[in-house]
Amino acid sequence: MSDISKSQEYMSFRSTIPQRKVVVDDDNTKEWTLYEAGPKTVKSPLVCFPPASGTADVYFRQILGLSALGYRVMAVEYPMYWTMKEFVEGFRKLMDHLGLDRVHIFGASLGGFLAQKFAEYTSRSPRVGSLVLCNSFYDTSIFQQTSSAPTFWMMPAVVLKKMVMGSFHKAETEADIADSIDFMVERLDSMGQQALASRLTLNCMNCYVEPQKLRDVDVTLMDVFDECALSVNVREEMCKCYPDAKRAHLKSGGNFPYLSRSMEVNVFLQIHLRKYDLSSLRARELTEEEMSMLAESDASKDES
Repeated sequence: MSDISKSQEYMSFRSTIPQRKVVVDDDNTKEWTLYEAGPKTVKSPLVCFPPASGTADVYFRQILGLSALGYRVMAVEYPMYWTMKEFVEGFRKLMDHLGLDRVHIFGASLGGFLAQKFAEYTSRSPRVGSLVLCNSFYDTSIFQQTSSAPTFWMMPAVVLKKMVMGSFHKAETEADIADSIDFMVERLDSMGQQALASRLTLNCMNCYVEPQKLRDVDVTLMDVFDECALSVNVREEMCKCYPDAKRAHLKSGGNFPYLSRSMEVNVFLQIHLRKYDLSSLRARELTEEEMSMLAESDASKDES
């Protein structure tokens, strides 16, 4: 068992935050798994999408840290969806089921790609308030697996896991980063063959984001300066795709900074969400003082 799994923080998370299973499709085998904390009165929460190798609980430090500050935070784990159309329609149904009109999405790697595709899918009737993309990409061709992606469903789990673990660089890394890798390997081992195959299919199928459809979406790009699975070229291409995006740089953190550098990541998330505090898209509960300020602002608008 990894050090993170044995930590008091993780055990406290598992004992206090219930795991929910939600079915929104006609197929009862397609279950969304989610963890949630924070005030239910908030209607535009932060929703966290995990990478291909991750389960919903990889964001436990964001759930605990941000909910303590009044934010409503959810972490979701996708059912076995094999096409992008299935995924975007499935997440829209989940939002409808939970009574959420618009959400802010924090997505890492595949999670970031899926977040962009959902924002693109709902661009005419926006369901995404903003995006924070961590170590993410906009075109699956960077993995050079588009031709083999349709065969992932029949590959043995051990082969699929080896494909994912090839990007985990553990040699001579800091203790926090090494611990994050150990924890993610455990999460990877807990996934069944079909679940992992469906994620890798979404990750590698021939697909790309049309950034012109996301022109009106507020985007923050979060990346690390040390060793991670994505090349410098991919990161530069993301910046070209979103020239107006804000940048959140982490000096180090590896592939999973939300685990290894959770305090810094949480600060960046707060900075990103702060501009929405006095709007209908706020992701946290306001204090009494802030509520009175908002009421005064609304009153002055009505007078003018």
